[in-house]
Amino acid sequence: MTRDQLLLLLLLAGTVGLFFWGRWRHDVVAGLALIAAVLAGLVPASAAFAGFGHPAVITVACVLVLSRGLDETGAIDALARRVLPAKAGPLPTMAALIGLGAALSAFINNVGALALLLPLALQAAARHGLPPGRLLMPLAFGTILGGMTTLVGTPPNLIVSGFRAEQAGAAFAMFDFTPVGLAVAGAGLLFLVLVGWRLVPSRPGAGAEGFDTGAYLTEMRLPEKSRAVGKALGEVERLLGEADAQIVGMVRNDFRMAVPNRARRLRAGDILVIEAEPEALAAALGKLDLELEEAKRTAAETGEENGASEGGAVARDEPPEPRAKKPERAEPEEVLIQEMVPTAGSPLIGRTATDLALRTRFGLNLLAISRRGRRSIRRLRSTAIQAGDVLLLQGPAEALAAFAAELGCVPLAPRPLRLPDRRKALAAALAMAAALGVAAAGLLPAAIAFAAGVLAFVLLGVLSPRRLYEAIDWPVIVLLGALLPVAGALESTGAAGLVARLLLERVAGGDPVWSLTLLLVVTMVLSDFVNNAATAAVMCPIALSGAAQLGVAADPFLMAVAIGASCAFLTPIGHQNNTLILGPGGFRFGDYWRMGLLLEAVVVAVAVPMLLWVWPL
Repeated sequence: MTRDQLLLLLLLAGTVGLFFWGRWRHDVVAGLALIAAVLAGLVPASAAFAGFGHPAVITVACVLVLSRGLDETGAIDALARRVLPAKAGPLPTMAALIGLGAALSAFINNVGALALLLPLALQAAARHGLPPGRLLMPLAFGTILGGMTTLVGTPPNLIVSGFRAEQAGAAFAMFDFTPVGLAVAGAGLLFLVLVGWRLVPSRPGAGAEGFDTGAYLTEMRLPEKSRAVGKALGEVERLLGEADAQIVGMVRNDFRMAVPNRARRLRAGDILVIEAEPEALAAALGKLDLELEEAKRTAAETGEENGASEGGAVARDEPPEPRAKKPERAEPEEVLIQEMVPTAGSPLIGRTATDLALRTRFGLNLLAISRRGRRSIRRLRSTAIQAGDVLLLQGPAEALAAFAAELGCVPLAPRPLRLPDRRKALAAALAMAAALGVAAAGLLPAAIAFAAGVLAFVLLGVLSPRRLYEAIDWPVIVLLGALLPVAGALESTGAAGLVARLLLERVAGGDPVWSLTLLLVVTMVLSDFVNNAATAAVMCPIALSGAAQLGVAADPFLMAVAIGASCAFLTPIGHQNNTLILGPGGFRFGDYWRMGLLLEAVVVAVAVPMLLWVWPL
């Protein structure tokens, strides 16, 4: 063992120990490990920060942005309605999510598969009252398992196929991995759904802490294309009940009906007064293709296609005030949604949105009012604001700040309140599908394809540049960027190969079956700390050499490397999917092994007999 190998193994052991200790955040520990490796001469100073440009880091950052865009535009809500049964319990929901993730991962990049389903899992967890990690970790592991079933499912399979082509003159075919991979993935998915999720620590996700404002009363208009047109009011009430919303009134031809007849047929242009929790507003809008009345009214009055694209609008019932002419090339203001509470003595108390000229003076829309346990019989814009009300306002950030300062309002802590936008949702879905298709077809590397998707999101207006950067979990990016050079040193110094060879020669004792089993286990352990593609590249020569020394076929040994390199379940750094859920799941570094260790035992128990059966020694 050389000096560099010894130093690197000691550094890795110390780093893992700090991760498990949890005293410092994971990105700080990763930074310490990188600086220590540079000072020890294990990583060249010129390459110390090369990891931040690594495709894996770029891919993770882009996937986080794409996931945010799909979530905020309502595209994920549409997918949820088609994939998950409306009244499914926690277990069927989990099974559907994990099964879909595994199926997608067999043919597209498993990081992309998780990106599609990550927001969906967060929504399902909230709906069923589960900690987000209880769905996120099984979903991440399921997408990793699904990738091992085909040649294109994961990079290690492609690397193993390349080594086989060099050694035997023929690469593995697309579905050569399927018999063993499908058996292992099937057993793993059953474990995750029936047992594994119960072993996940119950932690709140990042940003999951919130507050209870009660239900909102808001007005939703039925456009011509709405699925509610022509339906009886009672039937619409039942459908909205599935989205945790209820109808408390109706407006037709400017006449308000507090208790409308349930048999009444709805028409285009009718306005429903709906009571819903803040998080259910998006589901209520999307369930029947409804539109927020105030946003629609703004669009009609200004002649704009999208009522949220401009903050100000001139109300019909108030004289217009002079407005400064905007520069022709001024950038459009980003429109936000903010909850505010009037303070004691606020000028808002007792006044209505019409009295205040919200849209004329401030360029704001009053989308909804939360009034605990009390319902107004007036229209939203004619409802007098009372002490204790929570107002849901929409407009530019500067206008919201000016309103709060002038009228004595306290903004509540920000939280994601998504209002679906059909145009943006379609644009987001098409951009994501194009990025996934290009990456799956091998036309461009995944990092480039996903980066192009992010650029498309900005150009199409799906996300503003500011929201783009807010979507990235920067501690996770620092963790990956700092540790990748250290992981590369494991390969360049020969430390990874040294450990693997020592284990194979001294522990397996020359028995082919034990050697195969140990090769699988060692590969799995390495993949928990080293990039899975690098693990496959290091272990394939060892597998070929071991098979030659034992005088047995090389294929089962290569397949063992392919399975092992795809089974990184003990740490958040072993696979990009594990890293992606670190923040949203509120996980610590030491949380993964609790379920991951048993899952790896299931993999070994199923994989070894299947390897010996499908690929005889």
